[in-house]
Amino acid sequence: MGAKCLLGDMRSAAPRIDRRAPAALPTPESLELPESLGYRIKKRLLGPPLVSEQLRTERLGRPTALAVLSSDVLSSSAYATEQILRVLVVAVGVAAFSLTVPVTLAILVVLAFVTLSYREVIWAYPKAGGAYVVSRENFGPNIAQIAGVSLLIDYTLTVAVSMAAGVSALTSAVPSLTPYTVEMAVAFVILMAYGNLRGIREAGRTFAIPTYLFIANMALLITVGLVKGALGDLHAHSIHTAGAVSSGSEGGGLLLGASLFIILRAFSDGGSALTGTEAISNAVSVFRPPERKNARSTIVMMSFTLSAMVLGESILSRLVHAAP
Repeated sequence: MGAKCLLGDMRSAAPRIDRRAPAALPTPESLELPESLGYRIKKRLLGPPLVSEQLRTERLGRPTALAVLSSDVLSSSAYATEQILRVLVVAVGVAAFSLTVPVTLAILVVLAFVTLSYREVIWAYPKAGGAYVVSRENFGPNIAQIAGVSLLIDYTLTVAVSMAAGVSALTSAVPSLTPYTVEMAVAFVILMAYGNLRGIREAGRTFAIPTYLFIANMALLITVGLVKGALGDLHAHSIHTAGAVSSGSEGGGLLLGASLFIILRAFSDGGSALTGTEAISNAVSVFRPPERKNARSTIVMMSFTLSAMVLGESILSRLVHAAP
């Protein structure tokens, strides 16, 4: 009897175990951290930030990637021929138009070698970084920094030159906009920055339409011009017009009076058509699988399109004597 009482006292004294389910721990979604006004504005303008798992949905197909990654190099076709003529017309006058196509062909040969080189880079280094990654893995971080700085400078100058050339084309077509040249250039830079900060997929949607519209307009211009040239409906115009660069006089010899230095300078200035060719090799990781195959075919498509536009412009400039 005493043992039973002692056992009962021990049971009553033992702690009771609470078998209820433990309280749920707070999840990251349930935590509401205070957001600054600047962060709320940025999220409203640019959208919510993406986590790593969501980046898979940001991959691009070849048509969209061509529009996003090739817009800078394709836009170079709008002023490459003009840069050649700016050098040659001043030196040899009307004879410059006979030299434009050979100089353009030399530039396109360089473009072909650059394209083949970047195809090999894409296959060997299918990661983002391009020239920077190649330099780092083969020559070390010090040399890689030179390549990285060069790319940053190149992209900065590409924006500056492209915006200036675009605004110059607008003011040339609509002279009343000339007083607003700086304001338009700054507005276009802000618009480009905004489109890119929205994300790679959003940038594709934003820039695909104007890029393909530009390509279609260039194709229409060149096709109609070449057809009219073949039918004899295009005629050369005087280069002595208001606003045109001052022209020199034609000489004799193989280069029509232009020195080798002048030809090389025209070749160098016309090489602005190649600015931005590295963009695809720098962003292989944004392509949909298989990344390397899609990137390699896209860079070939880009080079073919650029070559057709630049060569077509140079031929038309020779036919009509389009003075810069």
